[in-house]
Amino acid sequence: MLIRILAFLLETFFFVLIGAALLRAWMNGCRVNMRAQPGSFVMAVTDWLVKPLRRVVPKAWAQSRIDWASVVAAALLAIIYALVWALLFGVLAGTADLTAFGPTALLPLLAFAVKMLVRVTLQTAMILVFGFAILSWVHPGSPSYSLLGRLTEPLLAPLRRVIPTIGGVDLSALALILILQIALMVLG
Repeated sequence: MLIRILAFLLETFFFVLIGAALLRAWMNGCRVNMRAQPGSFVMAVTDWLVKPLRRVVPKAWAQSRIDWASVVAAALLAIIYALVWALLFGVLAGTADLTAFGPTALLPLLAFAVKMLVRVTLQTAMILVFGFAILSWVHPGSPSYSLLGRLTEPLLAPLRRVIPTIGGVDLSALALILILQIALMVLG
């Protein structure tokens, strides 16, 4: 029971860090004002890693529209999560051999990190779309609605071209939530 609680807390901690780094990259890519919420939050949570990475990221990458420092930060956090998880739960289970970390252990750790990164990406997108859908029904004039609209528009626009509006209701958000949920099931 204690191990499950520890695993949950570790996963939640890294989910927030990785999600914040990915959201920072997405918000910068969408040219969203980072001084408003949730920009202030994601900057406060990720500055300790993203700012040093900005000095290391090649200049050619810095010129692109993608915030590569934030993407690299999310990938590094996913790798750190995989390492901490393997070490901590290997030690607790009594199966960890710290000298056995070699090339054979690297591939499963990288696969675990990539799986975590993809899962956080899908779940963060689902949270954004779900929030946008709820606000579109409850309070479409709010500042949060316009922020979520800017963040979700690149994801919803392709679906809006395919899915017709039925009775004045845009079903693209529902379709995207279903697609993201299916992707999470496949990843599971």
